[in-house]
Amino acid sequence: MSRLPRFGMILAASVVICSGGYWALAGEPHSGAAHGAAAGAGHQHPHEEGRILYYRHPDGLPQFSAQPKSTDDGRAYLAVRERSGEAGGYAPAVSPAKAMLAELGSTAPRRILYYRNPMGLGDTSPVPKKDSMGMDYVPVFAEEQQDGGTIRVSPGKLQRTGVKTSTAAMARIGRAVRAPATVTLDETRVSVISMRTDAFIDTVSTVTTGDRIRKGQVLFGFYAKEIATAGTEYAAPGGDRAGSALRLKNLGVPDEAIRTIAERQQVPSSIDYASPRDGIVLERLAVAGMMAKPGDVLFRIADMSHLWVLADLPEYDLASVRVGADVRLTVRSLPGRTFDGTVDLIYPQVDAQTRTTKVRIELPNPDGVLLVNMYAEVEIDTRSEEPVIAVPNSAVIDTGDRKLVFLDKGEGRFEPRDVTLGARGDGQTEIVTGIKAGDQVVVAANFLLDAESNLNSALSAMTAEGAKQ
Repeated sequence: MSRLPRFGMILAASVVICSGGYWALAGEPHSGAAHGAAAGAGHQHPHEEGRILYYRHPDGLPQFSAQPKSTDDGRAYLAVRERSGEAGGYAPAVSPAKAMLAELGSTAPRRILYYRNPMGLGDTSPVPKKDSMGMDYVPVFAEEQQDGGTIRVSPGKLQRTGVKTSTAAMARIGRAVRAPATVTLDETRVSVISMRTDAFIDTVSTVTTGDRIRKGQVLFGFYAKEIATAGTEYAAPGGDRAGSALRLKNLGVPDEAIRTIAERQQVPSSIDYASPRDGIVLERLAVAGMMAKPGDVLFRIADMSHLWVLADLPEYDLASVRVGADVRLTVRSLPGRTFDGTVDLIYPQVDAQTRTTKVRIELPNPDGVLLVNMYAEVEIDTRSEEPVIAVPNSAVIDTGDRKLVFLDKGEGRFEPRDVTLGARGDGQTEIVTGIKAGDQVVVAANFLLDAESNLNSALSAMTAEGAKQ
């Protein structure tokens, strides 16, 4: 039912309230001429009993009268009595005013405060009017006036505007940050093999650059005069074995060679040097017959079972990434495969040219399929470690000056609530303050509620200002 016909019905009810007040107080039926007129006008049967409450249109139209009357074509209005009647109708044993309002679908008259623009503009009118497009101004009733910031919306209007709600829940908020990356060696798993004294390289094993070697595998044999002298002192009976052993160790003699000298009590002419770790030969500079000086690099060996990945992260994403975050890596040359790692370090500088920061990611490479300098793409999970209060992004209205959501209070009541926002991602927004988990928030058509709230606030301010004057 539209608002204006309903308003007419309310006015009719008001007439009954005013005209039939005597009936409600006296509680007695019409008598004398009035009763006779009612019977004549309504063509009532003489045997009908019951107090006449009011008269209604014979065609069932929403037109009522406190007194007998006829339609334009001469038909009498039907009397509505306290009990069922053949010609009139049925009304409960209540006062005439209440019975008539019950038929109207209301228990009390609704007081219209003003009329507002149907397009949501700020102009209002104390009397019914139309806007420039011929649309009727919408009446605002007293019970719809906001109370403490709460606005009321009729069920029909809610359905037409498509208002939808969702529940604020605890969730981990974040989004996937993607960046290009390069596979590199783990610097802590690289060994450089060199001599600490002048040494003559007698033999070199057949391993070459790129070969995989095992820990303890012999790489080369060498002779060093200083090592031979310390070894002789260590092997001599009654000598300073502890001091000689420490000297051999400081000269870089492997523990296995020291034990061999102690067991045989002699220094071998050539001492074997074994690989200190499993890995791949990155560099082989040792050559049989060469004289190696202290510090000369003979071999470089890297353990590639565990690698680093260096990602170039844009500066605006730095605040979202944390150390320990999960990372998923993909490589174009290995389609269909993904590798899992974690953020180990965010480098403390931004490249002045690219405005990116390097992020170091650690990941295992047990089968050795990842190779150094491979190009890759990483996807960093930036979700919060602990669950936080989250709502859909569409629930938040950002006006520039304030950020708010609308709470559904039930029965068509909605309350705007200022909130403090946190992280955003995956279609959700963290709410730091303002609401709690379990609150129902509006996620669709909330801009209409915001316009309604702003209008009500403006009108309340105008009313308050008028009262002061």
